[in-house]
Amino acid sequence: MTTTTSTILVADDDRGIRTVLAQALGRAGYEVRTTGNASTLWRWVSEGEGDLVITDVVMPDESGLDLLPRIKKIRPDMRIIVMSAQNTLLTAVKATQRGAFEYLPKPFDLKELVSVVQRALSAPRSAPEAGTPDDDEEKLPLIGRSPAMQEIYRTLARLMGTDLTVMITGESGTGKELVARALHDYGKRRNGPFVAINMAAIPRELIESELFGHEKGAFTGATQRAAGRFEQAEGGTLFLDEIGDMPPEAQTRLLRVLQEGEYTTVGGRTPIRANVRIVAATHRDLTQLIRQGLFREDLFYRLNVVPIRLPPLRERSEDIPELVRHFLTMASAEGLPPKTIDAIAMERLKRHRWPGNVRELENLVRRLAALYSQEVIGIDVIEAELAGGAPPVDAVSGVEGEGLGATVDRHLREYFASHGDTLPPPGVYDRVLREVEKPLISLALEATRGNQIKAAHILGLNRNTLRKKIRDLDIPVSRGGLK
Repeated sequence: MTTTTSTILVADDDRGIRTVLAQALGRAGYEVRTTGNASTLWRWVSEGEGDLVITDVVMPDESGLDLLPRIKKIRPDMRIIVMSAQNTLLTAVKATQRGAFEYLPKPFDLKELVSVVQRALSAPRSAPEAGTPDDDEEKLPLIGRSPAMQEIYRTLARLMGTDLTVMITGESGTGKELVARALHDYGKRRNGPFVAINMAAIPRELIESELFGHEKGAFTGATQRAAGRFEQAEGGTLFLDEIGDMPPEAQTRLLRVLQEGEYTTVGGRTPIRANVRIVAATHRDLTQLIRQGLFREDLFYRLNVVPIRLPPLRERSEDIPELVRHFLTMASAEGLPPKTIDAIAMERLKRHRWPGNVRELENLVRRLAALYSQEVIGIDVIEAELAGGAPPVDAVSGVEGEGLGATVDRHLREYFASHGDTLPPPGVYDRVLREVEKPLISLALEATRGNQIKAAHILGLNRNTLRKKIRDLDIPVSRGGLK
């Protein structure tokens, strides 16, 4: 229950955002004070005003992130919600480690914001442990500002100060080890070792020895004692990649470590305490393996304390331009010629299926940087590189087939090719594409009486993609037709 006695202090240099937040929080029963700068917010807080702070990161006089430690120093119980359009992992981690109760990437849902405010005001008061994340944006292990990646950033930020066991799932090439490294590099064990072991790359009969070490004479060929990965990771993080390929015997030993916090080496008798954080990953469906009797159900629940699913690249195609620029920058730093990719070629990359996910995209970009002489990579090169691969898909849906955008794109290209063999400038081309898409979407909505799920199916689009196009193209939809 909210009360009228709670006062929210809002700091954002955007007047429109301040107005919207004041109205939404006012309707929820809170007193609200707003300002467009950090200095006024600091004066209010230092004078003892307010029960909760909502602050933007970028303000004209001071970063909201830099203000957080000062607020927590004089008012350690003050709840702070950070909002930002700088939607990177580093922003989320900094906000959390500097004392924020929650981080919300812009744009955010107002109902979600009010819900976070309610939780913040009712949660037990305790100051979080401060951290010192690396400030170098270029070293960020994860790239992308899509909604799917924002949710992952928020989850990771919440986990940085814990030792909770994490299970990362996702297709091959989505970056599972990068997530594990982010948990380590920005967490409280960052000064310890990060040790990774891939279960699929080690002979089954050697996995127990690799994990737990062995004593001299434990088996044929064991001429001396050898430390296992658990011992090597002492005080740090142990990343168990492709955990679905772990043999049953090793599963039993791993379960004991998770239950008892100790293990024995192969051939050893003295228990050894394990001081490691375990992060596991797999591209396989562990629930299916459990049904087949190939994976222990009790081990699954011990590992799956915090599940993180990494989306395939086809589900976050809006991140592809940023990923491409990142990989081109990396290639240039390694001595390869600098390159850019034109807008039409980039759109083609966004429609590709990417069965190899981010790893496949990185390999393609490196190949483009190394093998082609032109500074600007065009559609012809991209089509040649992608020839023989998976068919294009809609930018988000992941369903094989062209989808609306690709279909319209193809017909426009065929039309322009038959009238002079050249495309108009990108701005004109984009405008024509938008003008063709709008009536098609309107017809689909009319035919389905506003049912967006059915309309998205007809158009070959993901429902979220259709919602975005309706908003971007300003297509009127009756409230009764929203589904």
